[in-house]
Amino acid sequence: MRHMTLALAATALATAVTFGAAEAKTLVVGVADNLTTLDPPNANDTLSAGAQRNIYQGLYGFDSKMQLEPLLATGYEANADATEFTFHLRKGVKFHDGTDFNAEAVKINIDRVRDTKVPTKRQSLVSMVDHVEIVDDYTVKFVLKEPFGALVNNLAHAGTFMVSPAALAKYGKDIDRNPVGTGPYKFKKWSGDLFETVKNENYWRKGYPKVDGVTFKSVPENGSRIAMLQAGEASFVYPLPSELAPVVKANQKLEVVKVPSIILRYVSMNTNKKPFSDVRVRQALNYAIDKTAFCKVVYGGYCKPAEGPVPDLLKYSVKVQPGGWPYDPAKAKALLAEAGYPNGFETEVFSKNNATYIRAMQFIQQQLAQVGVKATVTPLEAGVEAQRVWSVQKPEDATVQLQYGGWSASTGDIDWATRPLFYGKAFPPKLFNVAYYKSDVNDAAIEAGIATADEAKRAAAYKTAQEQIWKDAPWIFLVNDEILVGQAKGLSGAFAAPDGGLNFEKAEFK
Repeated sequence: MRHMTLALAATALATAVTFGAAEAKTLVVGVADNLTTLDPPNANDTLSAGAQRNIYQGLYGFDSKMQLEPLLATGYEANADATEFTFHLRKGVKFHDGTDFNAEAVKINIDRVRDTKVPTKRQSLVSMVDHVEIVDDYTVKFVLKEPFGALVNNLAHAGTFMVSPAALAKYGKDIDRNPVGTGPYKFKKWSGDLFETVKNENYWRKGYPKVDGVTFKSVPENGSRIAMLQAGEASFVYPLPSELAPVVKANQKLEVVKVPSIILRYVSMNTNKKPFSDVRVRQALNYAIDKTAFCKVVYGGYCKPAEGPVPDLLKYSVKVQPGGWPYDPAKAKALLAEAGYPNGFETEVFSKNNATYIRAMQFIQQQLAQVGVKATVTPLEAGVEAQRVWSVQKPEDATVQLQYGGWSASTGDIDWATRPLFYGKAFPPKLFNVAYYKSDVNDAAIEAGIATADEAKRAAAYKTAQEQIWKDAPWIFLVNDEILVGQAKGLSGAFAAPDGGLNFEKAEFK
């Protein structure tokens, strides 16, 4: 991925914004990574979903506090056992190509995502759906295979955004490069590190959008990304590196926005391969990392040690170990020796190639070295990571040993914080269990949590799951971090949600 100098940025961003009078202009957003896809059910990263949110919408969405809000649906009813959900659709909405949004469009999209013959990465969001019935042009009924109380949350996830049926028929697999939705902005161009949209003049929400378009510019180097913000070449930067927050605060035209998050940082360990197939090794590596120091060094203190495998802002989360997994290098060495590795071993850690992730990997590398584990750091461009980590077809073909990353439960429900990551049937490429972790106890608990809408039963099931996951340690559980955004003071209505999702529907320059 190319790094960008300020001179190149000024040339590339012909639509660069300035701070001044309230007038329509393009909002330029500085981000850390390249997008991986513009096809909603095949995106496995929050950034790509954030870019898609400019173009696409679902039946429901989330506001800045991760509360559900109706978008292409105006409301719904569910039966008592949560096996049938009837949605009432917004009338008068058209896709960007002029196609009507209606019940048929919903059925086509949901059937596409749930199609097991041509599986998508987000198929599990609607795998519980048996079929979708068209009641009338603006009413659809979802009939489920089993009770699933979190369906509306799943339908607020970016993986179920509505795509123009006409565009799907026209472009097929190439919809990835030809996105057509109902959102506030229309697709203009995506080329490498630049993603551009323009205002949808026929947007259904009257009075919006208030900017001429939204442009994402990928700048992996933290200093260059903040320099764009300072120079007025971007008006919104995410993520804002914690060490540069004071620089932004010192600029009278800029502000730092802090958001509590449901993002958990971790290192997954491939439990399908030695030495990580031994739980003692996995526990040892958890003891080997100082989580408090990690928080300070990597995230400037804007985080806290993870106390369980699920972010504590989510309902049904459990503080399995208050204070987090303790830092105890001596215990780590003893467990490694007990497992047959008295002198440690060599391994490799993958992650994205932005500056913060590289700093995280280097910290982990140094900590592991203290207990004899020699880890090679391998930064990967986002698209390469997607291929080498998330798209592997068979567990035995996986080359990943350790992978540093972060996960946000973007449905706002604990199901999406557990099933895609720790369920025994969630291996890539179907889902995201790159630890290739399987536990009969955990699988049964996750299945029990999915199969009921009863709150007490869900709480009990997910407590069992979290305790088993923590004990088995398929991850090095690191920290829950806070989201930091740097933005122009003249910008309003733009936000990063607690899951890291970006939303610019109501962005406006004052």
